[in-house]
Amino acid sequence: MATTNNLEPPKDQISRIAKLLADEYGTASNIKSRVNRLSVLSAITSTQQRLKLYNKVPPNGLVIYCGEIITAEGKERKLNIDFEPFKPINTSLYLCDNKFHTEALSELLESNSKFGFIIMNGNGALFATLSGNTREVLHRFTVDLPKKHGRGGQSQLRFARLREENRHNYVRKVAEVAVQNFVSNDKVNVTGLILAGSADFKTQLSQSDMFDGRLQAKIIKVVDVSYGGENGFNQAIELSSEALSNVKFIQEKKLILQYFDEIAKDTGKFCYGVDDTLKALDLGACETIIVYENFDVVRYTLKSSSGSPVMIHVSKAHEANSKDKFLDNATELIEEQPMFEWLAEKYKDFGASLEFVTDKSFEGAQFVKGFGGIGALLRYKINFEQLVDDSDDEYYDDDWASTNGK
Repeated sequence: MATTNNLEPPKDQISRIAKLLADEYGTASNIKSRVNRLSVLSAITSTQQRLKLYNKVPPNGLVIYCGEIITAEGKERKLNIDFEPFKPINTSLYLCDNKFHTEALSELLESNSKFGFIIMNGNGALFATLSGNTREVLHRFTVDLPKKHGRGGQSQLRFARLREENRHNYVRKVAEVAVQNFVSNDKVNVTGLILAGSADFKTQLSQSDMFDGRLQAKIIKVVDVSYGGENGFNQAIELSSEALSNVKFIQEKKLILQYFDEIAKDTGKFCYGVDDTLKALDLGACETIIVYENFDVVRYTLKSSSGSPVMIHVSKAHEANSKDKFLDNATELIEEQPMFEWLAEKYKDFGASLEFVTDKSFEGAQFVKGFGGIGALLRYKINFEQLVDDSDDEYYDDDWASTNGK
């Protein structure tokens, strides 16, 4: 079995990839094994046909997978997938193998946080962002600052004054351009900000009254780099990697502490558990849904004997007992989907935001163990005890094995 893996980064050329595939077709024609040769040639031909659907590489790049897979019934089936990833992909790859390679796509899922970088030295400044492994230079400009005046005499003070004025104007310009690049619709558009440089400009900027207070609050590290420009940007990423990795941890703790604070104050603007969270979601009351990243509940959509759909939510720990019990009273299993996948697809439809948390912090572990790993911060107070459920088409079996019923 042979598969082709094609990953094209943004700004790549379709013509270049088409030529590469044509060359590979000629090379593959020399494969001695007839089965392997036909399999590889078929995969390359299918990829070439799929590539013709595109006039240019999409803004985030292009991914094409083509090959034969083994179905659940043990049969071989031709598979051809092409799509634009949801974030820019930096990898250019052509590979013919016995499996699909998804490592580059997995990297896109590691982090949704975007961090801003300002690299400034005596030659100029660079403004850039980092999201996952995607680096983007937003803006850059050069500057010609006067050097120190070493001669004495009456002109020494005047040159020193001019030099300080130029440096002051440089810092002012950096502060202004930073707002243009990192503030959108009066909100900071990055999770955190790194200031880097080889001189003391970065320190002056971080402490300056000219620097927007919203951006000052987002500074997570100030680092010394040996270079300016993109080399300095790459060095700043390496030096601040530990600080960047801690940002999500800190944000997670802050979010869960906010959730616990609502509970402690008994504001009623919170909920936990699958049932109450779904009820609040249906009412449009959820502001932020909080879900454990390894949440193991599965959502089943069944067709009842009356023909109407029934949704049940079952923990994988008790999946066998619960699903079989409900299937006895249903005519058909329509759909089976992990609960966190369903939430990831639907949360925007209810006007909510969705946050995944881990159990690596004390607060995260407490949320998972004490509240079942799912809950929400609400826009307004809801009295769940007074909610009348007119239908029994939604049910969550938290522990069928112990309760043996609803």
